[in-house]
Amino acid sequence: MQRRILVTGGAGFLGSHLCERLIDDGHEVVCLDNFGSGRRRNIEHLEDDPKFELIEQDVRTASSLPAVDRIYHLASRASPADFTDFPVEIALANTQGTKHLLDHARASNARMVFASTSEVYGDPEVHPQPETYNGNVNIRGVRGCYDESKRFGETLTVAYNREYDLDVRTARIFNTYGPRMRPDDGRVVPTFITQALNGTNLTVYGDGKQTRSFCYVEDLIDGLVALMRLDDPKYNVYNLGNNNERTILELAEAVIKATNTNSDITHEPLPEDDPRQRNPDIKRAKNDLNWAPEINLQEGLNKTISHFQD
Repeated sequence: MQRRILVTGGAGFLGSHLCERLIDDGHEVVCLDNFGSGRRRNIEHLEDDPKFELIEQDVRTASSLPAVDRIYHLASRASPADFTDFPVEIALANTQGTKHLLDHARASNARMVFASTSEVYGDPEVHPQPETYNGNVNIRGVRGCYDESKRFGETLTVAYNREYDLDVRTARIFNTYGPRMRPDDGRVVPTFITQALNGTNLTVYGDGKQTRSFCYVEDLIDGLVALMRLDDPKYNVYNLGNNNERTILELAEAVIKATNTNSDITHEPLPEDDPRQRNPDIKRAKNDLNWAPEINLQEGLNKTISHFQD
C-alpha cells in the first residue's frame, strides 16, 4: 500500500537513506530538514522525483505540515562534535520538536517512529544493553544535551501513547556508519577513514579498549522500516544495531588495512563521559521484527571508504 510519509532530518545521513528506501518502496515522502547538519547533496538526486517533497524548516517550529500516514522522527544533530556548539538546539529538537511531531501525528492519525539512541544507556553498568536497562547517564555532562533529551523524548512518546492511545514506537539506534556521513562528523568511523585517506595518524582516545558495535546503514534502515510496518508490536521500544562488538583499536586497525595507508595510531586523553562499552541486546528485534544485521564490518567499511574516496 502506498503511503504518505514524513521523514524529519531527511537530508541527514540516516534520513537521506531512509527517504531513498521509502521512495523505492513506492511511497510518497515528505522530507523535513533545516540543513543544520543535513546536506542538500544527500537528497538532490531525489528532488525531481514526483513522489518526493522537501520542506526546509526547523522541526521545533515547522508550520503547515501536510497530513501524512507515517512519521519517522530522525531530526537532531547526533555528532559529538556538535554537543559543545549546539547544546540548546539539540536538546530542543529532541523535546520540543518531538512534542510538535507527536501533536501532528495525533492530528493526522499517523503512526510514528521516534529515533532514539544507544546513548540513553550512558556509560552502561549492564552488558550487553537490553531495552529494560534504564542506563547510567550524566545529565549535566557535555553529552547530556543529547543523551538526556533523547531520554525525555522517549518519555513523551510513552505519555502520548498512554494518554491519547497514539501509535508511536521507539528505535534505540546503536553506532551506525556508511556513505553520506560527514567527514567532520566527529564519530569514529568517518574520523578514522578521513585520517587514513589523508595519510595522517588515527586518533584513538584512551587505551582504545573501549568497545562499540558498528551497524552498516542499509541494515539499520531495514530495521527502521520493519519497526514501522509491524502492526501491534509487543513492545514500544527496540534496540537496532549490530551486536558484533569491537574495540576502538580493532576498528582503527581494520580501517588502516582497508585503506592500505601508512598511517599509525596516536593516543589522546579520553573525552568526558565517553562510554566504555556499547553492545545491543537485539533479541526483541530478531524475534518480533524478524530483523538482524547482515553486512559485516569489512564489507561495510569497504563501501564507506569508496564513498569517501569519491
